[in-house]
Amino acid sequence: ASCIQHRLVIRDASSLQILQLYTCLDQIQYIEWSSDSLFILCAMYKRGIVQVWSLEQPDWHCKIDEGSAGLVASCWSPDGRHILNTTEFHLRITVWSLCTKSVSYIKYPKACQQGMAFTKDGRYMAVAERRDCKDFISIFVCNNWQLLRHFDTETQDLFGIEWAPNGCVLAAWDTCLEYKVLLYSLDGRLLSSYCAYEWPLGVKSIAWSPSSQFLAIGSFDEKVRILNHVTWKKITELDHPATISSKKTIVYKEAEKSPTVDTERLTFPPTRALASSLFSTQSKYEISQVPVSLQYIKPVADRANPKVGVGMLAFSADNCFLATKNDNIPNAVWIWDIRKLKLSVVLEQLCTIQGFQWDPCQPRLAVCTGTSRVYLWSPAGCVVVQVPGEGDFQITSISWHSSGDSMLLLSKDHFCVCYLEREEV
Repeated sequence: ASCIQHRLVIRDASSLQILQLYTCLDQIQYIEWSSDSLFILCAMYKRGIVQVWSLEQPDWHCKIDEGSAGLVASCWSPDGRHILNTTEFHLRITVWSLCTKSVSYIKYPKACQQGMAFTKDGRYMAVAERRDCKDFISIFVCNNWQLLRHFDTETQDLFGIEWAPNGCVLAAWDTCLEYKVLLYSLDGRLLSSYCAYEWPLGVKSIAWSPSSQFLAIGSFDEKVRILNHVTWKKITELDHPATISSKKTIVYKEAEKSPTVDTERLTFPPTRALASSLFSTQSKYEISQVPVSLQYIKPVADRANPKVGVGMLAFSADNCFLATKNDNIPNAVWIWDIRKLKLSVVLEQLCTIQGFQWDPCQPRLAVCTGTSRVYLWSPAGCVVVQVPGEGDFQITSISWHSSGDSMLLLSKDHFCVCYLEREEV
């Protein structure tokens, strides 16, 4: 699905053939599929309206108007039959049922980075709340929206919450001004509290491993700390130095060069294919000899949100690898072998890393840097893929298909789909 101003376009994922066209009441600012892909919501925050469209019944549609309460966020519940709208100033969360047309309200949601989280099986929802100048967490049962547990947290300013994939443990972390990660059970008991240091800026990012065995915490001190699921104690610290000196680490460096053009084939005016090859540069990976010095940027100390610390974390689907980005070294992706707790590979790019995402089916990482290229790494090696097409297609984010056969490449105004061939077994 993609949106252009007022229009919503539904395409076939394999052929990109247009299946449905819908026209909304205003400019679409957010779209989201239901879990079973039968419905899609379009949020128009400026008008405080959500429209829902059905793929099975194109004539059916639904309109939800929050009225004077306004709208700042909208999402599906895991069952794909309820919509949760957050009103302006985070006064409440409104739960709308598509089946019974009933409405429920959740009061005092906290305005934070990640204030709502569902368990992977869709049974429970945790909501961060703020009332009487204190932080609370409420846990709801999703099938009837009944309150299961309500408890206060030992935080000064709760910043985010996230369930472990197995749904047994909820991680909550404090604002960056205080290093504190709290781990709660489903019934609200505090299992553990972790603090690595005091006074400097604290937690910047958090990621659970798919097996729920590890919790990786990225910090402003340029380190990742990994906690185990038995004692919730630190098992290792992963540093991000500006110089890679270990001979056991492979450093792939992106190199750019202009292609050679056969002058005998040169005609005037040149053909379109020849003209594009004349002015385009090619990119490939080269293996650097250690020690390797990476581009290090010293953060500006007197500005808000300094570019410092580990801001991106992601585990591979098989739990074997962890990819990280240290904002001080913006052009590098670090890939750690979790089985050995050692740095395995560093990808040094020519441009700043915009994002990366693991293949959901195998250990294969896709990276984008705001250029017209996508970079793929697997234990077998690295490859640079040039996106064909005219004009400047700057890839700013990547989204894998659940099958791992294709991925969506997004720029500011365009998108394209990259299809990957599977190896014959």
